[in-house]
Amino acid sequence: MVITLIPAAPGDVDYVIDLKATVLRADLERAVGAWSPSRSAQRVRDHFSPAWTRIVRDDDERVGTITMRPEGGAVWLEMFYLEPVAQGRGIGSAVLEIVLAEVADRDVQLQVLDGSRARPLYERHGFVLVSADGVDDILVRSARPADAGQPHGGETVHARAGVLD
Repeated sequence: MVITLIPAAPGDVDYVIDLKATVLRADLERAVGAWSPSRSAQRVRDHFSPAWTRIVRDDDERVGTITMRPEGGAVWLEMFYLEPVAQGRGIGSAVLEIVLAEVADRDVQLQVLDGSRARPLYERHGFVLVSADGVDDILVRSARPADAGQPHGGETVHARAGVLD
């Protein structure tokens, strides 16, 4: 398996909308008691930025998305969705190792639904809970010194970041 991250294009917004529905619908129904396809799609359209979003590929297959949006001196990790067939195979860890290495000198924050199955993945990569409101948890991974190593988890994966131009 070779994991690559390629720059998103404006037309990838539809893929992100569909993938969010596939990955988060059940969790959102559990957490907030409802699912609105139109509201979910609009939230993605409002926040999607090809400049900060990359498509995750496993060999030649598109299997997910991730957004690393700078804000001030920190970075928000957003719209990290993996196709169900890509989950539990070490791909999430491989992607996090790539993006966290790129921003190791900055704090990285993310919002995850309370009770999300993804939270242990984030915690294995150094994220800690800083606030919770019963629906969303905010986790932060503090900036690392230049010589600090990245955590490794899951199976060995060959990964490369791809071109960001």
